[in-house]
Amino acid sequence: MKLLSRKTITATAALAILGGLSIAASPTQAAGPAAGSTAVVADLSPGDLSKPPLTDRHLTRKERANLAVVLRAYHVAEGDSLDVDAFVNSFAKDGVFNDVVAGQSYRGDALGGVPTYMANLFPDVHRDLKRITVNGDVVSIELSIQGTFEGPLQSPAGTVKPTGARVDAPTADFWYLRHGKVEKFNCFVGYSTMYAQMGVNFDWTSAGRQALSSFPGG
Repeated sequence: MKLLSRKTITATAALAILGGLSIAASPTQAAGPAAGSTAVVADLSPGDLSKPPLTDRHLTRKERANLAVVLRAYHVAEGDSLDVDAFVNSFAKDGVFNDVVAGQSYRGDALGGVPTYMANLFPDVHRDLKRITVNGDVVSIELSIQGTFEGPLQSPAGTVKPTGARVDAPTADFWYLRHGKVEKFNCFVGYSTMYAQMGVNFDWTSAGRQALSSFPGG
């Protein structure tokens, strides 16, 4: 399958993809989903599938439904279409978001803080989706988080005032779904690049030395 070399799709554009979709219960629901997994999912048409930068467009119905859930989650996390409840409802009752680089995990109502935090920093935040691979219940995406640093950043060193700088941070997302709901979302954000673009220069070298010194023999 020939890959799209330069074509990208922003999460804002996901609304166009999701518009007009036929809504139907997934096959797994018909067999009886687990408690708390009563999602109603959308099926993507061939026309819809021609838009995202997919590595393979020959998806099963289940894979199309999973992709629709993920694209919808990106859309409701955008700065100009933020819908915290819709984002939280994308997850299963015991679903978890893992900010792997930061070492933080969020569940339940705390999931709402995930899109809110980014939107507070970057009111115009959006995700530029560059490469999407769907494999059964797993959706893997290479993307960048883009926006303008217009909100204060709380850090261990204190509050960093916004600079109006533009950011374009490399990111990798891995979504794990079941019965049309997100069970686990592992997000890897290039924070060092993001902070540098924001004009925030943390002393990573000293922090690393301090961490190493805490080990026996350090």
